[in-house]
Amino acid sequence: MTAEERHISVWNHFLKMVADIVEPQKFQNWFTKVRPVSLVDSTLTVEVPSDFVREYLETFYLDVIKKTLKRVIGADAKLIYNVRAVSSQPVIKLPAAPGVPPVNREVSIPTQPVGSPSPFVYTGLQKVRINPNLNPVYCFSNFIVGDCNKMGYTAGTAIAGAPGKTFNPLFIFGGPGLGKTHLAQAIGIAVHEKYPDLVVRYLNGHEFKMQYVDAVTVRNKLNDFLALYKKIDVLIVDDIQDLQSPGAQGAFFSIFNYLHQSGKQLIFTSDRPPVELQNFEERLLSRFKWGLSVELLHPDYNTRLQMLQALCRREGVTMGQEVLEYLASRIKTNFRELEGAFLSVMAYATTNHAENSVELAARVTEKIVSSPVSELSIGRVQASVCEYFGISSEELVSKSRKRQIVQARQIAMYLCRTLLPNCSLSTIGAQTGGKDHATVLHSCNIVSDMMATDRSFKKYVSDLASRLAPAE
Repeated sequence: MTAEERHISVWNHFLKMVADIVEPQKFQNWFTKVRPVSLVDSTLTVEVPSDFVREYLETFYLDVIKKTLKRVIGADAKLIYNVRAVSSQPVIKLPAAPGVPPVNREVSIPTQPVGSPSPFVYTGLQKVRINPNLNPVYCFSNFIVGDCNKMGYTAGTAIAGAPGKTFNPLFIFGGPGLGKTHLAQAIGIAVHEKYPDLVVRYLNGHEFKMQYVDAVTVRNKLNDFLALYKKIDVLIVDDIQDLQSPGAQGAFFSIFNYLHQSGKQLIFTSDRPPVELQNFEERLLSRFKWGLSVELLHPDYNTRLQMLQALCRREGVTMGQEVLEYLASRIKTNFRELEGAFLSVMAYATTNHAENSVELAARVTEKIVSSPVSELSIGRVQASVCEYFGISSEELVSKSRKRQIVQARQIAMYLCRTLLPNCSLSTIGAQTGGKDHATVLHSCNIVSDMMATDRSFKKYVSDLASRLAPAE
């Protein structure tokens, strides 16, 4: 075997071993797109299609990659990534022109005859236009990118460039006001601009459920309903957690399978990750996990400040930098509340002919947000638990199996889950020593069971919850 062929043989051996460890769909999504470049001594160089892929592999599969490479190459194995050259991310273009709402081309669907037609009678064809239901303001040009949403943005632009080819389905989750709807619609708008012949459709889970009920109980046109949705090339369903209807889920399962097998793009948003969805069929939940799940986090200070500056340009108004900095430091929860505070300050200043000042911003926002003392976070919950049990923060998030530390760790996760409903299990686990969502859920169940049977244990949890509760 020549030196040129050795790196290919080593990589193929590596892939074969990884395929036995990683889920088939994940393996297909992330590892098959990597190409071996060279092998010098114990250093293997590979090429990845984007920096996003490299970052994802290192985040979620670093341990698997390290151990497998050592088994294939040896203890000194090293891996170097070469990232294919890609165009830079689009810049934010403001002010944002509303533009023209996207319009889909007409599609033909077979109509359902009334009654039980003869199998020798052909159904008719009906030309319809599917409303994409996209708001042109929710475009990528108006999407503020930060550490809180960078992975979602990168995945979204990749999908917009080649819908149905990668990250399918894309599952976007996070708390309210973090940009899930904006990101999902931005993908749809970008697809429509690049591929105007593709049929794009955006709707929410409740709307789909009502359409299904109407098709079944009122119009008796379930087949027309299914045929219509199977003509869609990019289906975006917002707030998928609201699709809690067995009948609607059955219809959606049929549509999902047809579109996915046909190479069509599916995009979902939810206020929680797939593993935490309640009252969903298991077969549907498993399909939500096929592609990429991306969490949108709370924006940091710099991202909040960028959004306020963008709002100034979009609205064509002037606001002092110190006022923007005050708002960015005061409103920490989400983009929606931040925009609401900004517009409230502007409205008050305009109505009362007042100057935009920090004092005015403080008066307007004092009833919008709570005082900093009462703000609750995972870090604050963990600090209170550590103080209560007399352990260090390092011990709390460690892998120690000492009974006291394990108990404190489980209580901390339970309190985070109870007192911070917008925090997902995966977020809590990530900030508790890198635990996965299953570990967090198991810990919460243990604490619930212990509280029901052990009075002393229940008192620990109640005392901590009282300490963390905001003052009246």
